[in-house]
Amino acid sequence: MLDWKNRAGSAPDRAAEPKSATRSYFGGLLFSRALGTLLGLYLLVASALGWYWSQEPSLFPVQQSAQVAAEKEGKQMVVGYTTVETLKSVAGTLLNKPGGYISNDRFPPGLWMDNMPSWEYGVLVQVRDLTRALRKDFARSQSQSAEDADLAKAEPRFNFDNKSWVLPSSESEYQEGINSLSRYQARLSDPNQKSALFYARADNLNNWLGDVGTRLGSLSQRLSASVGRVKLNTALKTETTAPGQSPQVDEEVVETPWMQIDNVFYEARGQAWALSHLLRAIEVDFADVLAKKNATVSVRQIIRELEASQEPIWSPMILNGSGFGVLANHSLVMANYISRANAAVIDLRQLLNQG
Repeated sequence: MLDWKNRAGSAPDRAAEPKSATRSYFGGLLFSRALGTLLGLYLLVASALGWYWSQEPSLFPVQQSAQVAAEKEGKQMVVGYTTVETLKSVAGTLLNKPGGYISNDRFPPGLWMDNMPSWEYGVLVQVRDLTRALRKDFARSQSQSAEDADLAKAEPRFNFDNKSWVLPSSESEYQEGINSLSRYQARLSDPNQKSALFYARADNLNNWLGDVGTRLGSLSQRLSASVGRVKLNTALKTETTAPGQSPQVDEEVVETPWMQIDNVFYEARGQAWALSHLLRAIEVDFADVLAKKNATVSVRQIIRELEASQEPIWSPMILNGSGFGVLANHSLVMANYISRANAAVIDLRQLLNQG
């Protein structure tokens, strides 16, 4: 027999079911919209922050900065002080600029950025080269003399992996390198300390300039390869080349991958930025040597070309137009400045080699 009483009592319950389902639907819709709004705000803030972090640091006055640092620390402006202080400032810029050091970031917006990490690597290359020159040349009287203990610690610190996130992080290693430079600088400027030395000689400067020329030459080739060029490889094969015949010549088209063009460009910007400051410091500490060799103008010419490469980029992206096409090719423009600076480095080394 049917239980009509129970059937009648269950009708309101069945009627309430659509209301509960409606509430669940609207609750889920509101949650989705709130989540979408939060995600949109996060992406907006991250994009704005990424744009701000992508701004390259401006050039700073080298000699004035060194003088301010010496007065603040109560140190003497001895020969070599400006070079070490500028090296510290250039390395410190990697850690203290807006966003800090970005190359090892694992979260947005640093994770999305590739131009600034390339710029940072370019600066780091020049920091490594000069730190090595300090250890093996500038701070030693001759090849048989002992190297400075703090400089021996600084060099491996700056040569640490530039993308290490933790245990230890790149930032901590680079900061230790800066601290080692500070200890060397403090002993160098202390008249009571004779253990720290800096030899401003033509041969020492020439050795470092050899590394500079190698870096600039490589950058020039990599920048020029943005449009692709034919590279000739001459293979001298004595077994297959008959007497009187020309050696075999292989042609190979060298071209930078499309996704790497902006990375090479910003690496060149970073190296040029760092090198312009380091050369201004060299001009101060090696003033007597450069004047004796009539090479001061050559140094200033290199600095002029490097600083010209730091002009603002008005395009929202690095263009890769053909040589005489409608669109610009930023890599070729940068290669022009780098090549001219490299040519000036070659001339400078010739002057330094003269008696």
